[in-house]
Amino acid sequence: MSKTSFQIDNTDGPRVTRAWVLHPEIRSDPDRRAPQPALEEAVALARALPQLEVVGAEVVPLRKVDAGKLFGKGKIADLHDALEAAEVELVLVDGSVSPVQQRNLEKAWGVKLLDRTGLILEIFSDRAATREGVLQVEMAALNYQRTRLVRAWTHLERQRGGLGFVGGPGETQIEADRRAIDEQLVRLRRQLDKVVKTRALHRAARAKVPYPIVALVGYTNAGKSTLFNRLTGADVMVKDMLFATLDPTMRSLALPDGPEIILSDTVGFISDLPTELVAAFRATLEEVLAADIILHVRDISHAETEEQAHDVREILTSLGVAKETRTFEVWNKLDLLPPETAEALRQRAERDPDMIAISAITGAGLDRLQTAVAEALQGAVRVAEISLAFSEGRKRAWLFEQDVVEKETPSETGFDLVVRWSARQEAQFQGL
Repeated sequence: MSKTSFQIDNTDGPRVTRAWVLHPEIRSDPDRRAPQPALEEAVALARALPQLEVVGAEVVPLRKVDAGKLFGKGKIADLHDALEAAEVELVLVDGSVSPVQQRNLEKAWGVKLLDRTGLILEIFSDRAATREGVLQVEMAALNYQRTRLVRAWTHLERQRGGLGFVGGPGETQIEADRRAIDEQLVRLRRQLDKVVKTRALHRAARAKVPYPIVALVGYTNAGKSTLFNRLTGADVMVKDMLFATLDPTMRSLALPDGPEIILSDTVGFISDLPTELVAAFRATLEEVLAADIILHVRDISHAETEEQAHDVREILTSLGVAKETRTFEVWNKLDLLPPETAEALRQRAERDPDMIAISAITGAGLDRLQTAVAEALQGAVRVAEISLAFSEGRKRAWLFEQDVVEKETPSETGFDLVVRWSARQEAQFQGL
């Protein structure tokens, strides 16, 4: 494989690529985000890849979007000079860039260009650890890249550590590129079908666990893994970095004066999540969809905490999380706020049973969090009487596997049982 200036050369350690981040502020867009926090998040995304060195970043105000080049001629010329002076090799545009705009800007600046979707896909390809996660991220990346075809695809046999966005051996014919992508997609779908069957077996095994599931969700870098470690004593990687945790982690936790639960740490969400990546969340989100309780962890110290919370709620809704699932808002990172502000938020949260103010670092508020979860779970468990025929032995066996049977009495036609179960277990029983 021929080398380019964008590839990572591992002969003397990882090669660092000099990157420049641009956030286009489209003033005609009524739903645009505040430019400075958006730029800071884009820079944080770039820094989540260790092989990138961010040497510059700026907000680019736009009255309107140029269909062919995104930016106007004058701005393109100014940026060309700045990029050349800083010896930039990769430009990251925090937004959507069309294939035509990408090709024109790369030609004008003489650098490689990635938009927001491409960058997030690259981060996921670098971090995915489970077999299913790797396959789904690769498929998402191939579907995304298929419309662009701005690089050669003879390197598609590569599995992890980068999907070729930052590197590539050079240009090839578009027809050959598209054929190579389609062939690789077919191979990946076959491999994914096998993994999905294995995942279904794991899900069936999890359904037999009699413990309630409590899932942590939230915007990336909200402190979910820190909270998870604090509660369970686990050692999930914690770092001030976007998407530090990708693969789901589950641990048992005995609540004080409450039941034993399974606590699930999940991948963080982000605004403008690429639709190509929704499938890559499947392994994590199955735990959320099956959860008895959801803990929505928020970085309450962040300037855009309300916008982040809105993005999380939208993603959960789009993924089909039931509205009736009990959800607590966990306001994390009180320790980063001034004492007066933190105390005001704590008092406000105490007036709402569905809001809990905490600091996962100091442990403040964790007692109330665990008590609230325990009370919610105990309230969700109810006693019911059911009758089973002799022919329904499979259902009877399932009830005993779930350890929900409190009393069983033989009858003329089968068995009369008294069970204590959660709404989730009752729904699973009805589906047998």
